[in-house]
Amino acid sequence: MRESTGGTRERIQAVALELFTEQGYEKTSLREIAERLGVTKAALYYHFKSKDEIVNSFVEDRLRRMDELIEWAQTQPATLATRRVLIARYADTMFAGELPAVMRFFEQNQTVLKSLAAGQQMRERMMRLANELCRGDESPAAQLRAALTLFAVHSSWFAVRTPHITDDDRRKISLEVADELLARIADGD
Repeated sequence: MRESTGGTRERIQAVALELFTEQGYEKTSLREIAERLGVTKAALYYHFKSKDEIVNSFVEDRLRRMDELIEWAQTQPATLATRRVLIARYADTMFAGELPAVMRFFEQNQTVLKSLAAGQQMRERMMRLANELCRGDESPAAQLRAALTLFAVHSSWFAVRTPHITDDDRRKISLEVADELLARIADGD
């Protein structure tokens, strides 16, 4: 029985993510991805024309999730309770399903990601999320705390180096630190 096109795309993404994380984006070729999948390079090209397209496919899902969070936050009051829910939902999007592997890829390939359009889009969404986290308190200190709140979630992937820590423990720690920062942002309205 033939595998669906969607299933093939997902397999390509999973293998590419694995190789990009193991070897780095620059050191991984489309040929290596095809070989690990056991398909021809032409079959791989049917789904993705370049490594950039594969990375963009990871980012598109993240951007969609971030847009949903931003839209939700814009309909909520500018309170500490809203900020706590927003950062918890954001952490959920970063720690769910295959996303821990995507976070590791982003952390290990930051230089490459900055040069891709996808990376620039991610940065823009991060700033919009940070703006929602400090909405109602536009002071420079609140802006910095809001950005650091997001980075608390992100940096847990490389700053917490405790061996064998679970993703749940990592999420919990990042939210504890984020909450300390959020508590110092004044409520608006």
